[in-house]
Amino acid sequence: MSPPSTTLTPKALPWTAALMFAAGVGALPAESTVTVDTPAALRSALAAAQPGTVIRLAPGRYEGGIYARGLKGVEGRPVVIEAAEAKSPPVLTGGDAGLHLASPTHVELRGLVFQGLKANGLNIDDTAGGPARHVVLRNLRFQDIGSGGNQDALKLSGVEDFQVVDSTFTRWGTGGGSGIDMVGCHRGLIEGCAFDGTSGVQSNGVQAKGGSSGIAIRRNKLAQTGGRGVNLGGSTGTAYFRPPLAEGGGNAEARDLRVEGNTFNGTMAPIVFAGVDGATVRFNTLIHPGRWAVRLLQENTGPAFVPCRRGAFTDNRIIFRSDSWSSGGINVGGGTAPDTFTFARNWWHCTDRPDRSRPQLPVPETDGAYGRGEDAGRDVAGAEAWKPTR
Repeated sequence: MSPPSTTLTPKALPWTAALMFAAGVGALPAESTVTVDTPAALRSALAAAQPGTVIRLAPGRYEGGIYARGLKGVEGRPVVIEAAEAKSPPVLTGGDAGLHLASPTHVELRGLVFQGLKANGLNIDDTAGGPARHVVLRNLRFQDIGSGGNQDALKLSGVEDFQVVDSTFTRWGTGGGSGIDMVGCHRGLIEGCAFDGTSGVQSNGVQAKGGSSGIAIRRNKLAQTGGRGVNLGGSTGTAYFRPPLAEGGGNAEARDLRVEGNTFNGTMAPIVFAGVDGATVRFNTLIHPGRWAVRLLQENTGPAFVPCRRGAFTDNRIIFRSDSWSSGGINVGGGTAPDTFTFARNWWHCTDRPDRSRPQLPVPETDGAYGRGEDAGRDVAGAEAWKPTR
């Protein structure tokens, strides 16, 4: 009697780096899982990945500088790069940058750590000849990124339809860097993340510029992020806009941005509208801004750009001290259109001088509340209780 046969489907086969190399694999079977434990094995797996491939990184340290071009999954079958063991995540460290994905499509990263890199932690962009699309970044950890210059924990350029969720950002470039820097990105969500960061006054927590649009920044916690908490717009070289600038004018650094339900603590200016054309900031808590609650700026001043305009700042709580409050808490720069902004239903409280709680806004506020201190102590204590995970 013949022994029973066993058939292993590609989806069930536990591919390892050793099996790949022994078999001379040029492309992994569909729906396969491969576990890697060295940078070389990771590069091989990335080169061989097909829709539905899951690449699992074993615990350990992986030298940075890993590059993958045109990594492509499909809807419902993304290429996944994840920690093999959630309690012992792999660490990409050393060198200039950790991981660079050029023009990926339907790709997910989960549970990875980027630490101690001289340049950016993770780069995702469109440099392979097409936009990066349908990218999900979940439960990532970035810490001690950069070498004191304009380095970013997470750099996104030309990325569309993306999510960054449940991730932490701790200390990044102090010379103008961002926790998340977006250039020409569209239709994105940043949610449930914690930023704890940097003393560089040129740095910021989250930045969307270079023609970015349709991005929601929701339910995040941002502490000590330098000069700016969220930078809605910025100043971008004309060659880097996505889509390219319109010759007839009407251009903006960013459009249709939303900042909702976040908590800011200790940043010089938590909210900055910088050359944006349409942005909504609502239901946020701003604790002890270092100088201003809000700035209106026009940093890209070429004739092809509209003035910073059509911003809405509504239903927010602003808790501040009189000794760290400049120009009535609002900075309005030249070349902007402050008369197009809306302020409504915000709750302003100066903890040491409640009589100085009313800000100096560029337009009248609708239904604002000023110096109502009955709940101030509770609100401050509750809002300050959180600490970003390091």
